[in-house]
Amino acid sequence: MKKLHTYILGHWKGYLFAVASMVIAIVLDMLYPVITQQIVDDVILGEQLDLLTKLLLGIAIVGVGRSVFGYCKEFTFDRVASETGTEMRKDLFRHIQTLSMNYFDNTNTGELMARVKDDVDKVWNVLGYVGMLTIEVVIHVSFVLYCMFRLNWKLAFVPLITMIICGTIAIVMERKLDKIYEDISEENAKLTTVAEENLAGVRTVKAFAREKFEIEKFMSHNKRYYELNISQAKTMVRYYPIFQFAGKILPVATTILGGVAVMNGQMTLGALVAFVEYSRNCTWPMEMLGWLTNDLSSGVASYKKIKKIYGERATIRDEEDSVVLEKIEGNISFEQVSFELEGKDILKDVSFTLPAGKTLGIMGATGSGKSSIINLLQRFYDATRGNIKVDGVDIRKLTLNQLRCNISVVLQDVFLFSDTIEENIKMGQRKILPIEEIKKAAESAQAKSFIEKMDEQYETVIGERGVGLSGGQKQRISIARALAKHAPILVLDDSTSALDMETEHEIEKTLNELNGTTKLIIAHRISAVRHADEIIYLKDGAIAERGTHEELLAKKGLYYETYLAQYGSYLEEKAEEEKQRVS
Repeated sequence: MKKLHTYILGHWKGYLFAVASMVIAIVLDMLYPVITQQIVDDVILGEQLDLLTKLLLGIAIVGVGRSVFGYCKEFTFDRVASETGTEMRKDLFRHIQTLSMNYFDNTNTGELMARVKDDVDKVWNVLGYVGMLTIEVVIHVSFVLYCMFRLNWKLAFVPLITMIICGTIAIVMERKLDKIYEDISEENAKLTTVAEENLAGVRTVKAFAREKFEIEKFMSHNKRYYELNISQAKTMVRYYPIFQFAGKILPVATTILGGVAVMNGQMTLGALVAFVEYSRNCTWPMEMLGWLTNDLSSGVASYKKIKKIYGERATIRDEEDSVVLEKIEGNISFEQVSFELEGKDILKDVSFTLPAGKTLGIMGATGSGKSSIINLLQRFYDATRGNIKVDGVDIRKLTLNQLRCNISVVLQDVFLFSDTIEENIKMGQRKILPIEEIKKAAESAQAKSFIEKMDEQYETVIGERGVGLSGGQKQRISIARALAKHAPILVLDDSTSALDMETEHEIEKTLNELNGTTKLIIAHRISAVRHADEIIYLKDGAIAERGTHEELLAKKGLYYETYLAQYGSYLEEKAEEEKQRVS
């Protein structure tokens, strides 16, 4: 992770210009009381009226200069903070994208959304407006104290002691707020997760009439979020009046004590007016201490959360001696592969060889480990034991980019982005895929007919996760996306479950015509795998049966039982028809 100061140093010219503009603006602010002192001492009391025009012109020049440099300060801080915040969000998102699947298995989407959006925004705020005001408070107070000590060093101890007390209180308040803001950040992530899950699954919620339950669940987190914010407000309210009181009483105290000094001849009336003006310049930093401490504490808490994500490291990554093959043909072999996840055996001693251009069918009951074979092939996880090879090379030696770019996958859980149909199909070859190829892939996936009936056709924007499309339509677009990629290895994970038999048959014909493409077909339907060169049947993570369709039927084992379950009534009808014909 980049340190925070690294981002700042990356824009050091902008920050330097902003701070320089700030210093000039503050110096000009310090000139106001000096001019006021001269007006009182020299013009009013000294009756040097000829100086008045020059002094008023000086006030005008100071005012214009203050406005110009104040604008430069604020605009530059906003610009460089925006650039820095954008870089931080980009780097955080890029880091999250590098993390392995096991991290996402155990992390809520809402939490990551809160980190990428809300927490980066709070750090951004610290680097921008809040940071600017914090620096300005420090520089402003330093200049004011210097000017005060020049006018009357004894009287200057009054604002100095007041500011030390306020600073101590601010530190105490910051420590109390730090823990509260960590809790607020955590609860914000939970609240976002509940809202995101509920909105993503709104159809399920309504289908099961769970609106009341989901509202109550949301409200429980919302109440906790409210209570934490009230705790923050109580802490602020407890200390903030002290800063306000100090800001109001300081000018009064300096006026009274300074008046005594004027009467004793220890300072001039003009010096007193200037001193009181400087004391008023101390009040706004003290009044802002509470607010600044509040936002700084929030930013620190958010930065800790971001650092925690950066502390995560990908468990699946390219090895130092990775190789890049000139071309992947598509030969796949599993050699005594076993896989454990969180202490549970998923696959046990799985072995098979799939030559390039051949088709492997994988069947088995739910939870038998079918999809895990695909997850291991793509290196979403690494096998616990055994080796997985592509073209004779252990996939752990291949770069993740080359491995995954050469595998087209149609997942069981179809995910479509909220974008046009064209962009969803182009996903595998976004930059180089022409519209003719997109249409060809859609036709092969039996999706062309319903796409071209839409008003915008391939430019039709589909809703989030494919809202507005039927399950079968989403599957066909997903298949078109995989076919358009033209990868040497094609994986279909129960990809035709939502299709009617006729459409499934047409897609099977297309797949059979893909010469030179290695195909792994995971399915529950016999019809999807019956033409495969080899079929393996998994049970409890191990290969229970293997062979061609005819060989497995002849064994009359698990595959045969599945066949009877799916085609039993049809076979009985055929047998009855044959019996009647013979009789």
